[in-house]
Amino acid sequence: MKYIFITGGVVSGLGKGIVGSSIAAILKSFGVKVYMKKFDPYLNIDPGTMNPIEHGEVFVTDDGAETDLDLGHYERFIDVNLSKNASISSGKIYEHTLLMERRGQFYGKTVQIVPHITNLIKEEIYTLDADVDVDVVICEIGGTAGDIESQPFIEAIRQVRMEKGIKSVMFIHVALLPFLKITNEYKTKPIQHSFKQLLGLGIQPDIIVTRSETEIEKKLKEKISLFCNINEESVISCPDSESIYFVPQTLYNEKIHEIITSQLEIKITKPNFSWWEKLIKNIKEATNNVKITIVAKYFALKDSYLSVIESLKIAGFATKNNISIEWVDAKKLNIDNYKQELKNSKGILVPGGFGESGIEGKILAAKYARENNIPYLGICLGLQVACVEFARNVLKLSNAASTEVDINTKNPVIDIMNGKDKYNIGGTLRVGGFNTNIKKGTLAYNIYKKNVIRERHRHRYEFNNDYREAFESKGFVFSGIYEEGNLVEIIENPACNFFIASQYHPEFTSRIGKPNPLFKSFVSAVVKYSYK
Repeated sequence: MKYIFITGGVVSGLGKGIVGSSIAAILKSFGVKVYMKKFDPYLNIDPGTMNPIEHGEVFVTDDGAETDLDLGHYERFIDVNLSKNASISSGKIYEHTLLMERRGQFYGKTVQIVPHITNLIKEEIYTLDADVDVDVVICEIGGTAGDIESQPFIEAIRQVRMEKGIKSVMFIHVALLPFLKITNEYKTKPIQHSFKQLLGLGIQPDIIVTRSETEIEKKLKEKISLFCNINEESVISCPDSESIYFVPQTLYNEKIHEIITSQLEIKITKPNFSWWEKLIKNIKEATNNVKITIVAKYFALKDSYLSVIESLKIAGFATKNNISIEWVDAKKLNIDNYKQELKNSKGILVPGGFGESGIEGKILAAKYARENNIPYLGICLGLQVACVEFARNVLKLSNAASTEVDINTKNPVIDIMNGKDKYNIGGTLRVGGFNTNIKKGTLAYNIYKKNVIRERHRHRYEFNNDYREAFESKGFVFSGIYEEGNLVEIIENPACNFFIASQYHPEFTSRIGKPNPLFKSFVSAVVKYSYK
């Protein structure tokens, strides 16, 4: 087994996840079997209870883990289903350690960061699912070099290198190379200091990936090489790109794969870049601009909807359309302004979310789409608000609501699942992959062309089956059902050209070159019906 550890320097948010995913995609193209992991230094057990505006999207794996959004990039780039073993936080490590201490599993020894915490981190590094066949594990270490929180992880990977050797372990450092406009030059000093931080912790990076605004000159590589004690060819330029999907090509052109496969002595086959070349071709040929309106409650941080955004882009690439997203703040939509705010919408997407804020705005968005025959895609909460809107305005149940918002509503068309705890919010959701049976002759069946699909969920409220007959009497269609629990998974309104919503999150299974069918059909419907 070979291991590649990716660290970050100078500032956060440089795209370590994209760099790691791109390296994995390149290696996979050479026939190397890859797997990816994320180690986060925060003390939360997982991101599941974190505010999306604080930390961005919570990505869900098929086995039900609530993880960092970088796992979404990993899965999209390498087309591999990751698991709970791919997402490890300090909180998870410390919780495990303290439970072991309470159970007496340390046999009375003093419990310390080294070796007890670092040993558990190493166990997580080495642990893979039983059915995973892997040549290289790429591990991203969250945070920035010098952070107090990440030091146990840095110490653990130092020990891994000692245990496995330089031919089995590689360190890649992604660091900012800032450009000072006042002097019109790039400054290498921040990278030098970041490198020194790692050296002080026992880590000698084998490759430095410089994140800069533009491609850097040879003399800058020479300077970084000299002061950071690595070969010049191991200084990799990774400038800003118009698309994250161009980054694999950038790193390939810098020959990063040659350095990796040489040091780690990895045998490679003739590369297969057909998927990559097709993607780039489609991106460059996507001249038709398609506008999608996203009605969002987490308006302040667009990363709250990262997989939705990327799924739309991937669907656009597959249909050779350039997706342009227009954001509408659900919390600011009201009965007086919603028609004006949405009048230019060509397609409306209402994504998931939790809590009361923005609900009425999302209900109005579903109303506008239905009444004006605008292609509509609802996801999770987007399904629930579409049901509430239909109940209020078609079934004339004026006080219809979700009990998440109004516990005393007389018409709870959306209600909490049996056995779910609405107060203890951590780890109490219906989360992970579940099967959906699709009815033939429906829009959903036409989209998926399958009797049974598997998609990922993250919610605790469901459509109330007591109202199913009333909805159907007015033409509403429940086209997807989780039969084991008799739960509604997909709804559609045949009175509209394209109006469909899912209780699951289709964005979590979109891959490069393989857009989720719901997203692809939604984009195609917007083109067909709104750009005649």
